Amino acid sequence: MSMKLFFFTGGLFFLLFGCNRPAATELFNGDDLEGWTVHGDEKWYVEDGEIICESGPKAEYGYLSTDEYYDDFELTLEFLQEADGNSGVFFRSTLDGTKISGWQVEVAPPGHDTGGVYESYGRGWLIKPDPEKDKYLKMGEWNKMKIRVVGPTVTTWLNGQEMIQLTDEKIGEGKGSIALQIHDGGGIRVRWRDIEIRPIEAAR
Repeated sequence: MSMKLFFFTGGLFFLLFGCNRPAATELFNGDDLEGWTVHGDEKWYVEDGEIICESGPKAEYGYLSTDEYYDDFELTLEFLQEADGNSGVFFRSTLDGTKISGWQVEVAPPGHDTGGVYESYGRGWLIKPDPEKDKYLKMGEWNKMKIRVVGPTVTTWLNGQEMIQLTDEKIGEGKGSIALQIHDGGGIRVRWRDIEIRPIEAAR
């Protein structure tokens, strides 16, 4: 293949496929919690371009959910667990007070299945990562998580490593928001930043 043909073919591929890929949208503007709603009495605030969640005096469950619903998407974010980091990222979820319906991608200290999928007030754990993959979690450092949800299929990555892939009919029927969680029990502090979502066109 000549170099001209090579570059022409590559350019054509980009025009046909690359340009059709939707741009990522920042869910967090770095300044305040516009576009999000706090559920419960736990602490959610912005500091130095990061969202901070902390246990409050009641040490109960708390959530920070997007005002918009998202069906099929690729979500990327970074989190840093300080003290106990028991938290999570919910998708296709709805809230009644602090009772949440939907699915959580676990964010937790080492040995507690970060990257797995849990169904609250339902079937419980749907899938946990292989225990060997726990080594990809960097406690006390920034971690990058990617969550891809298309129809009934969920795939998660932690620091570039695939953690799980799950296909579930009930998830395929779900609709709702993205939500960050703080677990009950007290003593929890987690920092979040660079939260972006890219919609995916899929037949549902």
